[in-house]
Amino acid sequence: MASPISATSSGSISICLENSGSEENQQHVMDERKRKRMISNRESARRSRKRKQKHLDDLNAQVTQLRAENNRIVYNINLVTQLCLNIECEKSVLRAQMSELNQRLQALNDIINYMDSDRITAAGSEMEDYYYDQDGMMMMMMINGDEFLKPWSLNHVNEPVMANFPDVFMY
Repeated sequence: MASPISATSSGSISICLENSGSEENQQHVMDERKRKRMISNRESARRSRKRKQKHLDDLNAQVTQLRAENNRIVYNINLVTQLCLNIECEKSVLRAQMSELNQRLQALNDIINYMDSDRITAAGSEMEDYYYDQDGMMMMMMINGDEFLKPWSLNHVNEPVMANFPDVFMY
């Protein structure tokens, strides 16, 4: 009877040894899995940090590029604004000059009109004009008032309008 107990005890010992070996083996397998998972996690974290660093470097490069482009755009805007202001100043000067020239023209036209109306009223509908003929004799010519009202016609000679030098700048 001792032998079955011993067999049982040796069997149970062997089962215990087998269980103990399998527990150690399982523990060893679990430790190996933990170690592999830990190595894998470390490698994954390293790759993730590397990706993040590359992304950060790319963003910094993009920021630098965008700042340079922004500076160029601001420079161009300032340049165009300055040119626009210069053109506005020139435009203002030209408008003032145009206004002054229009006033001068109007003043000269008023002088011409005054002189023409003065001649017409002094002579009535006809005017006498004196000229010298080929023999040097003074001749009198009647100018029709209607002809005189057309100062640009070529039928008679226009007299130049004379002005003193300081008077030119008054208008």
